[in-house]
Amino acid sequence: MNESSYTFERITTAGVLFEAGCYFVAKRKSGGAVGGLWEFPGGKHRWGESPQQSLEREFLEEFELSVHAQSCFFEHEFIHKHTLFHLQAYWVTAEEPVRYVLHEHDQARWVTLSEMLELPFVPSDVPIRSRLEELSLA
Repeated sequence: MNESSYTFERITTAGVLFEAGCYFVAKRKSGGAVGGLWEFPGGKHRWGESPQQSLEREFLEEFELSVHAQSCFFEHEFIHKHTLFHLQAYWVTAEEPVRYVLHEHDQARWVTLSEMLELPFVPSDVPIRSRLEELSLA
């Protein structure tokens, strides 16, 4: 990665909630660079939080859903608007029963791996989706 191609660095997180053979994914509201695309819920890390705390806060803010971040299973980096993002993907578990309210998304749904592979994903989450595909073949 070219050091001169970015000005800032940030940690961002993605949570993979997997239950009964399906993944929880959400579609961003229209507008902006990633509007209308699907993603794994998560978001930017805030100063003073651990990445796991950031992820748990994002699920609460975006879905009113309490989750517990487990282990980080995948990391990658990408540059967006002069910022180098260190994306960390975590397995998450949700408090039962899973109920949610949409605040930042038009839709959320549970999908199988094959259904997920057909959805248009935000570019930063495509490597996570590919890693999940690799893990399912193991």
